Amino acid sequence: MYEMIRSNDPVLLSFAESLMKDAGIACMIADQSMSVLEGSLGMLPRRLLVEEGRADEARKILMDAGLADELRDEKD
Repeated sequence: MYEMIRSNDPVLLSFAESLMKDAGIACMIADQSMSVLEGSLGMLPRRLLVEEGRADEARKILMDAGLADELRDEKD
């Protein structure tokens, strides 16, 4: 899996996840259960992960949707 976005914003992550699902790209939001440990304060970021073989396609979709500023660097 390849990390595309790291954010505390659940709306942003939900939107990005729906874009991936609409495109048929397997994805998951990692670290969601960490909110139990932090007391649901939203301090720990969640990560949008996509299947590695389609990371370039996912990056283009997210950029076209206006999320370019949210993307992790390709080398991360």
